[in-house]
Amino acid sequence: QVQLVESGGGLVQAGGSLRLSCAASGRILSINAMGWYRQAPGKQRELVAAITSGGSTNYADAVKGRFTSSRDNAKNTVYLQMNSLKPEDTGVYYCNANIVIRGTYSVIDVWGQGTQVTVSS
Repeated sequence: QVQLVESGGGLVQAGGSLRLSCAASGRILSINAMGWYRQAPGKQRELVAAITSGGSTNYADAVKGRFTSSRDNAKNTVYLQMNSLKPEDTGVYYCNANIVIRGTYSVIDVWGQGTQVTVSS
């Protein structure tokens, strides 16, 4: 009923920037919190950034000061601006959204398919 489509990943040199986008579509009544996670090979998926419906944000210590999350509620889209990228930022980045389903009022968590971010040294 709901899907998240991520885009913006790619290959970038250390010190460069990327902007990830995550657009939600489907039977959406409203979207509560959204989050960005990443997973490197052999590691657990970790929370990178979270953003509330009102735009309040929180970041993992490893990315604080370099990454910025924002959202456009009219477009049901969340962004992750990544600056000063480091090789250790490499991984698959996933978008997550807490969504209220139209009609049923069910509250569910939905994951995007993931987008690869590779930072070369």
